[in-house]
Amino acid sequence: MKISCVWEHNGQDSMLFAERFPGAFTRGPSKAEAVRKMPAEIKSYLRWRGGPVPDAFEVEIVQEKSSALTVSDADSDVLFDSERQALSPPEYAELKALALKSARDFLTLFEAIPDPNRSCRPARETFYGPVPRTALEMYEHTKNVNGYYFGEIGVPADNEGTLLTCRERGFAALESKPDFLNDPVVLGSYEEEWSLRKVLRRFVWHDRIHARAMYRMAVRTFGTQAVPNVFLFDL
Repeated sequence: MKISCVWEHNGQDSMLFAERFPGAFTRGPSKAEAVRKMPAEIKSYLRWRGGPVPDAFEVEIVQEKSSALTVSDADSDVLFDSERQALSPPEYAELKALALKSARDFLTLFEAIPDPNRSCRPARETFYGPVPRTALEMYEHTKNVNGYYFGEIGVPADNEGTLLTCRERGFAALESKPDFLNDPVVLGSYEEEWSLRKVLRRFVWHDRIHARAMYRMAVRTFGTQAVPNVFLFDL
């Protein structure tokens, strides 16, 4: 299988996004390292999504974005060239279902953590503030992008309730807009370009970043048997 990837980088720090697998990504201190990790990411992603898993993979870079952001901390603003296109109703239904599955599975993982306020991870600061350490901090951070992501494409949304319920309400608000599938690319906060396709991909990507971090933290804190591998990560 050929994996078409978008490469975002800041100097040597690299992030690869699998263009046809929304939310699948790898990071590394170099492009070569991010490329090396991609087959394992796609295998776990396909098992999670419920698709067949090929035996062999070939990574192909189809778009490059040089970024001023801290890519090593998973900061990203890239808009894929393919995300400039309007969505068909079947495409939207599939991507919406994936974003809701991701939210549902993230919530399942969070609710299974024996103590959401306990963590073995040391405190760490970035330019943007403290990195979430506990399951509760990771969950709240992940949930609280709901209003931001929907808001970037002009959809009023909030962060109230669970990760799943606030995302469902955001989709309902989106779908109340006439001709929402044909909305153009818009310039949002911080001069970042957004589209509906990008929002749908970003939800799964952001969930995946913090679900992986939560699962790793929980395994180290509580042990493998105490935490379900809901996203089927290869760690």
